Amino acid sequence: MKITRSYTLAEFLDWTRRKTYILLVLAAIPATLYQVFGLTWIAAPWSVAVLLGTATSFIVGFKNSQTYQRTVEAQQVWSSIVGTSRYWGLICRMFPTQTALSATLIHRHLAWLAVLRHQLRQPRIWESANSRANAEYRRKNFTVHEHSMSLEDELQSLLNESELHQVLGTQNKASLLLALQSEDLRALYARQELAVLHHTELQKTIKELLDQHSRVERIKNFPYPRQYATINTLFVWCFALLLPFCLVREFDRLNDSVTGLMAGHMVWLSIPFSVLIAWMYLSLDQVGESTENPFEGGANDVPITHLSRVIEHELKEMLGEDAGLAPAPAPHQKILL
Repeated sequence: MKITRSYTLAEFLDWTRRKTYILLVLAAIPATLYQVFGLTWIAAPWSVAVLLGTATSFIVGFKNSQTYQRTVEAQQVWSSIVGTSRYWGLICRMFPTQTALSATLIHRHLAWLAVLRHQLRQPRIWESANSRANAEYRRKNFTVHEHSMSLEDELQSLLNESELHQVLGTQNKASLLLALQSEDLRALYARQELAVLHHTELQKTIKELLDQHSRVERIKNFPYPRQYATINTLFVWCFALLLPFCLVREFDRLNDSVTGLMAGHMVWLSIPFSVLIAWMYLSLDQVGESTENPFEGGANDVPITHLSRVIEHELKEMLGEDAGLAPAPAPHQKILL
């Protein structure tokens, strides 16, 4: 998540430069054919650009609205996880009669958070984090913690050896950790070391964590519908391709009222204006694409690593284990993950 006031224009131009190069070629071809080779018949009516541009505006706006809603929902879910985690730490510290068991329940919850983070950072084929532009921006500006540290290393300090091997050997690691939590609570209740109301409240909190887990999995595993993403890309590139053909005649007409150096050469101005207009559409499309998957490890992600570290600090502080605890990862280049 970018925590500055805004991205700079230089960042945007660098991030979108590959598409800008393509737009320059697409704009130069019709201008050259029209001005140098005299192929004036290639000029398309301006109404074509107007109609296609209007349709493209609607579909690009729709996509960006939907992808923004996905990010907002992801933020809401993680806010719920933060709140539920704090509550879990509080009741685990107060309800069980044994301090050691309270620590076990809290450490296992921190392990669940670590597993969930690593699960959400796993790539999907539809995600854009590894596209050339986004991968280059990541190399220059930030690193993803889950990509540089293995899950096993994170869990070693949170689980005992038996549970560590059990978790690492299963496919559904997060669900298994919540199941282990529930088993311990059932054993406590069977030994009458946990009051019935306390047992009920703890099990209810586990259910809330399961619900939140399902919500983030849905966002992660169900992308923005591919049919909309495909037609959006087709519309934008069709507009970028046809726009220069519509502008060459419009700029050629300006030669009737221009004198001096540019007289007879106004067609060449269609190149920068075509690039500028098409760049606006393509940049908006690229922004929507980079916002589409809020857990993929991109600069616009929900900062799940930072939030997990905040929870870890607070819960370990409740246990008195905050001495020597590493600080939460600081933002690098004003990007917080």
